[in-house]
Amino acid sequence: MVDIIGSKDLESGHIKDTQAESLRGYSIHVVPQSFGSTIGSPTALAIGAFATTLTTLSCALMGFRGLSNTDVFVANFNFVAGIGMVISAQWELVRGNSYGYTVLSAFGLFYAGFGALDIPFLGITAAYGNDTVQYNNAVGFFVLSMFPRTINREIAKLTEKVWSVFNIFFLIGSFPINVVYIGIFFFVQLAFTLVSASYFCAADGNAATAAALKKVAGAFAFIAGMFGYYTVGHLMCQEALFFDFPMGDTSRFFKRKLNDQRPVPQHHEKECRA
Repeated sequence: MVDIIGSKDLESGHIKDTQAESLRGYSIHVVPQSFGSTIGSPTALAIGAFATTLTTLSCALMGFRGLSNTDVFVANFNFVAGIGMVISAQWELVRGNSYGYTVLSAFGLFYAGFGALDIPFLGITAAYGNDTVQYNNAVGFFVLSMFPRTINREIAKLTEKVWSVFNIFFLIGSFPINVVYIGIFFFVQLAFTLVSASYFCAADGNAATAAALKKVAGAFAFIAGMFGYYTVGHLMCQEALFFDFPMGDTSRFFKRKLNDQRPVPQHHEKECRA
């Protein structure tokens, strides 16, 4: 925007150029402020929900205190991750962050759907009765094989491969952000892969190897959860204490190609005449 300065005749005691007169011949360009830039960031809540749900789940994968049943985590799946991440994702979309919207929506909706399977009121599990084959096949098509459910070998292969591919795109998209985000998706990817391998071993009758692989997968999931908590600490300190944690910015290594390569027009000021 061109600054407009009206010339004043101080000796005669009045202003010779009014504001309206000084505006003549000028092209005023008003740049509206983006609504997304005026609202707070929902990222801390979403990442915190992700980290909390994944960390508690990793404890089940590692078999802490003999834990193997995840039904008690319905509250995390449906409310902490399901509602928290999905709501946060919508605000990421308002802020113009398509990547954040996709990631948070994908994990949030999955967690909510998985948790719904264990709600007796919905009667999803009861509808299958004693037909465990049909139930396990249906669950296999719906959920990730990383969760401690017993599903047949072919469904485990299909499900784990599909979601592993989905997570690879999230991992690639994190490259131009920072090292911490890369770490989150990298260790999640390792967890998916090792859990898939554990099911292959279980299907082949290698129960001991399968259990060991699942524990290692749980360890990688736990590390991913710790990266998530680190991110929450960074965002909270940045907002409340005016300092942040090192995140390892990688954006300087990835130059985004501009969609519009046309030169920006030059605006020349006109002289103000009395």
